[in-house]
Amino acid sequence: MRRFIAATALAVSALALVVGVAAATPNGADTLITVGSPTTPFPQNKQNEPAVAVNPADLSIAAAGVNDEIDLEACNNRNDKTCPFTPGIGVSGIYFSDNGGSSWIQPTYTGWTARDCLGLVGTSSAPADNCDPHVGPIGTLPNYFENGLVSDGDPAVGFGPQRGPNGQFSWNNGWRLYYANLTSNFSAVRSEFAFKGFEAIAVSRLDSQDYAAAKAGVNTAWKPPVIVSKQNAALFSDHEMVAVDDATSSPFFGHVYVCNAAFRSQEIGGLPEPIVVNSSADGGDTWITRQLSPSVNNNTIGGRQDCAVNTDSKGTLYVFWDGIDPKTKTLAIFMIRSFDGGQSFERPARVVTHIVTTGLRDFTGDLTFDGQAGARDGSFPTVDIANGAPTGADATDEIVLAWSNGPTPSDTHPGPNEQVKVMTSSDGGVTWTSSGVASPTSDRLDFPAIAISPDGTDAYLTYMNFLQPWQSTNTAPRLFQGVVRHAEVDPATGAIGGWSDIHRGPTGDARGSSANALIDEFLGDYDYAFATRDSVTVAWNDARNAADCPSIDAYRDDVASGDAAGAASDPTRPAPEQDCPATFGNTDIFGGSYADPTP
Repeated sequence: MRRFIAATALAVSALALVVGVAAATPNGADTLITVGSPTTPFPQNKQNEPAVAVNPADLSIAAAGVNDEIDLEACNNRNDKTCPFTPGIGVSGIYFSDNGGSSWIQPTYTGWTARDCLGLVGTSSAPADNCDPHVGPIGTLPNYFENGLVSDGDPAVGFGPQRGPNGQFSWNNGWRLYYANLTSNFSAVRSEFAFKGFEAIAVSRLDSQDYAAAKAGVNTAWKPPVIVSKQNAALFSDHEMVAVDDATSSPFFGHVYVCNAAFRSQEIGGLPEPIVVNSSADGGDTWITRQLSPSVNNNTIGGRQDCAVNTDSKGTLYVFWDGIDPKTKTLAIFMIRSFDGGQSFERPARVVTHIVTTGLRDFTGDLTFDGQAGARDGSFPTVDIANGAPTGADATDEIVLAWSNGPTPSDTHPGPNEQVKVMTSSDGGVTWTSSGVASPTSDRLDFPAIAISPDGTDAYLTYMNFLQPWQSTNTAPRLFQGVVRHAEVDPATGAIGGWSDIHRGPTGDARGSSANALIDEFLGDYDYAFATRDSVTVAWNDARNAADCPSIDAYRDDVASGDAAGAASDPTRPAPEQDCPATFGNTDIFGGSYADPTP
């Protein structure tokens, strides 16, 4: 009882800190988030995999993380047919908004860069070829190079409170932004490694008193990155998500959690890859790691990769992931809970539902969503909880769960389109109710992201909608667009009403996107949505400004048929800057801050 009274007092105090902001993106419009991205050359014009969060204590402040290749060398540097991930260059882009996500800025810091390594372009004033990375301007997270690390993307962001001198968390102490991402060692010399293993999860942190300096490009505004994953010499950590317990009603208010897949043999198929969760009770200074799923992964019991993590107003921690149900040998979404701040977990994990995967396998062996040499699919779970942040006072604690359900139609086997299926729980995940399908039958949707308002009255959804079935060749356009949808929620029953569009963006051709190896497209692995009581801030991958390159299309078909090697040394491989339109590969992150259409 004493703990509840203290939490209630904090809630009343924190309420005064909340600053309302009106969503300013009109329905039928959107805004560019990756404002620092150049339109050319490739791959500097390539951004994907957005994460976005709005500050519960000040709704005017939002942050976005993006896979951002702005600081890599251009394809023309050295071999004109290669577009490498330049060794040592970070790709974890950071963007800020002071109007809730209606417009954005990208600060410029100092770090290890190759953004001026453009290669010979045929003019007397052209920069030198064979340019090497060096210290200079970066648009990604600072302080990685200085700590022997490289920021490797897969961003996840979240706001929480700061701790006071008494060790207690309070919004009155200010807010803290957590930015989780992959990281690797800057040095290739094992004796100089900053951590063991191939890839780790790191968290960067920014406090409210340093926010102005961070926007101005001051490196020291950010705390040095902290390795949160429990590493060993064979570990490749991947696919992380972050959640901060941001409701003062919770006994674990201020705790922060990062879930990820722990590939224990550098992502080699058939070897262990359990889901783990990393927990911090001291503002991200120190972390503990708990394994959640079995580490068995073989041809009978498939691996687990994508996870989602969230908290309710009572401090219950929920972790979701997809994997193979050992009883049915079919794909399922699992859930596990912790009632003590991530110290221990209720076992065994529950199977919430069985699902049908999306995508069809192409020549690479991956499931692709739009065709041969296409973009990856995404059937993993997206989850949100109406936890009443920042106080928890009006929480319904309803859980909304969504995923893209297949099968995928193709040009040779047409059929019904994929669906965004939604389930809800109003009793902490003990029982689940189907809320039907949140997408129209005309849509082919990839990477859905769902959000519910903190008071449980509105649900929102964003995804990428493809306008054609899966294509066997690269000869025809593969158009897609960003979509934002809304539904009313009855806070008393948790029932979700009918879904309707808030926005449909302009189309772009997915063939204009590219992996750095050039043999296939790349549009990342996820989109993102964050709901407040009166609005939603969303972000999606977008190719409206990317030009298709017929030479690349033909090359991808040749590689798929075995007529080309798909290697950098292949003489038939196109050189993007010489053989393609200037804006080939120019993928961006678009989104907006949209008001509740039925307030």
